[in-house]
Amino acid sequence: MKPSNLLFIFSDEHNKKVTGCYGNEFVKTPNIDKLAANGTRFTQAYTNCPICVPARASLATGRYVHENRCWDNAIAYKGAQPSWGHRLIPQGHDVVSIGKLHYSGYNPSQNGFTEEIQPLHIVDGLGDLLGLIRQECPLPVRKGSAMLGPEAGPGESDYTRYDRAVRDATIQWLKNRTKNIGDKPWVLYVGFVAPHFPLITPQEFFDLYPEHRMTMPKQYLGEDRPTHHPFIQQLRESQIFDQGFTGQEMVRRALSAYYGLVSFLDDNIGGILSAVKEFGLSDSTRIIYSSDHGDNLGARGLWGKSTMYEESAGIPLIISGEGVPKGKQCNTPVSLIDLFPTIVQCVGATLNHEDKDLPGLSLWDIANDKEVMPRTILSEYHAAGSSTGTFMIRYGQYKYIYYVNMPPMLYDVENDPEELQDLGADPIYADILQECDLALRKVVDPEAVNAQCLLDQAHKIEEVGGIEAIKKRGMFRFSPPPGANPVMFKE
Repeated sequence: MKPSNLLFIFSDEHNKKVTGCYGNEFVKTPNIDKLAANGTRFTQAYTNCPICVPARASLATGRYVHENRCWDNAIAYKGAQPSWGHRLIPQGHDVVSIGKLHYSGYNPSQNGFTEEIQPLHIVDGLGDLLGLIRQECPLPVRKGSAMLGPEAGPGESDYTRYDRAVRDATIQWLKNRTKNIGDKPWVLYVGFVAPHFPLITPQEFFDLYPEHRMTMPKQYLGEDRPTHHPFIQQLRESQIFDQGFTGQEMVRRALSAYYGLVSFLDDNIGGILSAVKEFGLSDSTRIIYSSDHGDNLGARGLWGKSTMYEESAGIPLIISGEGVPKGKQCNTPVSLIDLFPTIVQCVGATLNHEDKDLPGLSLWDIANDKEVMPRTILSEYHAAGSSTGTFMIRYGQYKYIYYVNMPPMLYDVENDPEELQDLGADPIYADILQECDLALRKVVDPEAVNAQCLLDQAHKIEEVGGIEAIKKRGMFRFSPPPGANPVMFKE
């Protein structure tokens, strides 16, 4: 394919089901939808970890969480494994980031960029230390999470102001770039925070979604919630998002706010896409849009991420530009690790011998049917609210979720796309369960990885002064943007 510039737009916590081109007829996302209409949309795209920091490390390196050993939101990427930027810069390509990265700290050369503009990284280079504590029973209660519902509604937050600044800086960068037409193709990574909580939404976008029109989440009411699995119950008791909700009215207001943040995100993306056109960059620039993970949005009584349900582990992923089929829906399973070879190929750079074992494939090739199914897509979770490792694969029409020392889950996502019936304990599916387990173990040894993770986290706990020191420090709900301070909560 002909080399071109790449504009890579990355959001945070975008549930793909809240996007027009993914079938939601209520939400207003005209700019993302237009991008999909002019390109290829991947219907079976997944994060490699449903929490920010590990997902972003996999995105950077093209490697699974257990290979990076960036397990949680306290062990962040710091260049130990080469990123796609480390491949591109020595080959003469400009690689710039604007906005949220969530790496260990500001260090462009270490992180794989020629420049970082307004970067957002983990707090104080330490991140969420409380999430390291996974072997206590019960797990630490994350008290700040109960604020999700009570604070939801119209208004401005540090995050909405930050995203506007990211948009404006991106437009200015694109404008300046038109003066350098003769350079090698560049990569511009743009990291928005929306629609990540707090669910505080600019009034004009909140007003798009009247609360009385919002549909209650599936399996939200107490008698409908699946409660049989120990992982889900453990997560509820640690991440107490739902305990702050006082009734259905508050739930609907939170959903209005989330939908509004998605439209706010879409509007910011629209400003950038307009700039690409205005500055004459359309013909020389391909575009990728995706997100680090999704959000449960109240389904099954769960909020935030951390699960392998489609709402949390599924992500939007769209590619557009020269050589990309227009209006195509690609059903091949893909994940964030596929971005490494995709980005390198886009600008006409080459991989090196260290990359020969990368598990990802180029999305340009997949979109053009140069790579065929079946593929095993792996996502894993080793962070806050869990006492044991979680591993998920797609196996044909099935999603298999393996928990070390807990019962597995199995969903037929082709015939049960809303994942309402867990088949893991159904004897009729015993053979399928066994096949899935064998497929998983061809990719990863769950028990060995779980042991290594807990050992690494124990070492990190010791490094920062022990469990009591972590508890004394407390927790924060989310990483603040540059210039803002985290609000700490004690356990």
